[in-house]
Amino acid sequence: MPIELKMPALSPTMEEGTLAKWLVKEGDTVSSGDILAEIETDKATMEFEAVDEGTISQILVPGGADGVKVGTVIALIAGDGEDAAKRPSPAARAEPVEAPTLSAKPVDVKNSPAASAGQMVAKGDRVIASPLARRIAEQKGIDLKGLAGSGPNGRIIKADVEGASPGVAAAAQTTAPVAAAAPVQLGDIQTPHEIVKLSNMRKTIARRLTEAKQTIPHIYLTVDIRLDALLKLRTELNASLEARGIKLSVNDMLIKALGLALVQVPKCNVSFAGDQLIEYKRADVSVAVSVPNGLITPIITDANSKAISTISTEMGDLAARAKDGKLAPHEYQGGTASLSNMGMFGIKQFEAVINPPQGMIMAIGAGEKRPFVVDDSLQIATVMSATGSFDHRAIDGADGAQLMKAFRELCEKPLGLVA
Repeated sequence: MPIELKMPALSPTMEEGTLAKWLVKEGDTVSSGDILAEIETDKATMEFEAVDEGTISQILVPGGADGVKVGTVIALIAGDGEDAAKRPSPAARAEPVEAPTLSAKPVDVKNSPAASAGQMVAKGDRVIASPLARRIAEQKGIDLKGLAGSGPNGRIIKADVEGASPGVAAAAQTTAPVAAAAPVQLGDIQTPHEIVKLSNMRKTIARRLTEAKQTIPHIYLTVDIRLDALLKLRTELNASLEARGIKLSVNDMLIKALGLALVQVPKCNVSFAGDQLIEYKRADVSVAVSVPNGLITPIITDANSKAISTISTEMGDLAARAKDGKLAPHEYQGGTASLSNMGMFGIKQFEAVINPPQGMIMAIGAGEKRPFVVDDSLQIATVMSATGSFDHRAIDGADGAQLMKAFRELCEKPLGLVA
């Protein structure tokens, strides 16, 4: 029997993707680990690797095909001794296969180093995984028994290991499914217009934001923060880092401040998971980055422990690759909280939508000169408004207020960011 290659789920949110191009053709011999195709997901362009050896007997979905459902058979591989030229009946071509069902069982993040949205794949004590996936898992210290596989026959492949993120899938699955929005009937449009097809990323953004606003009770808390001391420190740090070619932004310092605040107020560094609460032991800050087709949130892992210069270097690299669609799943999936900065656009204040399954997001407005009371006298100060959006199922208002207080103090007394 030929081996079926199916459209993989390269991220927990992926329901369909674009088969951008094939890197092999019918009749080519492939080995485990060979790159077969490039697939555009809702967030990035990723490589699809072979997990079996054989000959490409038939390509069922052509390169450039859009809206290919996860689980659809896209090609066939003939094994040793099989006739590679043999073609299946037309009825067998590209029949969509039901995607793996999501498990609603909460993940014990203390005992399971990885979680995923697919089914657990193991036969007895043997885990089905490609050699490349095993090597990556060994390097990252990931237990493959706790990981799902999106490859043929449920095999764990490279993308599954790279996208492993403890606790994320379980938290996401505890939310009741959101019904798809009914198509909007616009009637007979008289104004000159054109119809633009939604990209996979925009579809995912629409679905996830609808889910967030329908299922998460948001509570919003705003503080005004004096930035003069932080701006002065940034100038001094940049002068000392100039020889190393590093230039810190205010955003880099705010990422560090949020990371430290989350560790100082651990009750806000959580995710709601139905009848459980996931309490994170470090602060992985997702940072909103605008890209041509929408928005993506690359992650600064362990932001509370990293130097600001390291955060700056990593953020520059992540943002550049995000705009090119070259981020790996583990670089944008997960995170324990988010930061969205629209100050560069002159936005004074806004309320951001929580990125599930995270429990909070910090919205940053523009720093501007304002009349401000300092030491009982009216002065001119550079002031920024920051608004925290909190999941009220998991975070009480008083705890959210403690986080906002800690964040403000770190920004107003910024030596704590470099101590």
